[in-house]
Amino acid sequence: MKILVADDDRISRLLMERTLQRSGFEVTTVANGRQAARELSKADGPRLALINWMMPGLDGPGLCREVRSRRDAPYVYIVLLSARELTEDVVAGLEAGADDYLTKPCRPAELTARLHAGRRILELEDKLVEAREAMRFKATHDALTSIWDRGAILSLLRGALHRSACENFPVSVLLCDVDHFKKINDVHGHLAGDEVLQQVSSRLVGAVRSTDSVGRYGGEEFLVVLSGCSRGRLQGVAEGIRRAIGSVPFATTSGDIAVSLSAGAIAIDVWDESTPIEQILDQVDGALYRAKRSGRDRVVYAESMVCA
Repeated sequence: MKILVADDDRISRLLMERTLQRSGFEVTTVANGRQAARELSKADGPRLALINWMMPGLDGPGLCREVRSRRDAPYVYIVLLSARELTEDVVAGLEAGADDYLTKPCRPAELTARLHAGRRILELEDKLVEAREAMRFKATHDALTSIWDRGAILSLLRGALHRSACENFPVSVLLCDVDHFKKINDVHGHLAGDEVLQQVSSRLVGAVRSTDSVGRYGGEEFLVVLSGCSRGRLQGVAEGIRRAIGSVPFATTSGDIAVSLSAGAIAIDVWDESTPIEQILDQVDGALYRAKRSGRDRVVYAESMVCA
């Protein structure tokens, strides 16, 4: 694990560096508080920090307060070093944001033991963050395809429409359906059907930009939200999505399966917030129905655009 040593005394820094390297740490040293703050603000910066109280530029307690003021940054475990032994000094250091406090000169064995305790706390915190993110992912993503679920994609659509209304920003929406999906299940089995849905999801995500959103709307239906996509661009994007699905057969455990996609599409130049979102969904659903009735494997565009 990386550790930062911040001390304005060169000899102290060198001794700390050698001690910590023998204990298996990857050590970075700096001579003042401002340099320490820059190192700790880096995306891949140290998560452990050994900070001297008295330093030029920014002292140890000031550095602790600055690190703790950052939001949404990985937690840094800080050990504050000082020659001050009074209880009120220890309290002041801890209240500034330090996790631990050692008086100088400190014994190497005690120092490394406390740092290893800090590392265990950081590892536990990382596991808690991973568990929280996993729960958040499950709450917003479809279990089979790992793309946005119905609730999440509708929420993203509402957000894109709100931006359209506020910033005069175009939005396009596609409702896509896998053609003859029931036949795929009946002929090749539900396992192959699941594999097709997973691969359709991957191809849809790959066919749009990272700023766009793809979600499973239900069954074999997928909702695609294209932010910033005007009616002039919609046809090219929609046809590209359709070709991405139908151009190459899907490899499944039951063999290769040819799959095609039908879609209803609509472009919104500027969203009128007084118009309900259901109106968009009704229009793309109607266009999708016409695509199915017209022979499938095609995109049909809603006859009217929803504008302010």
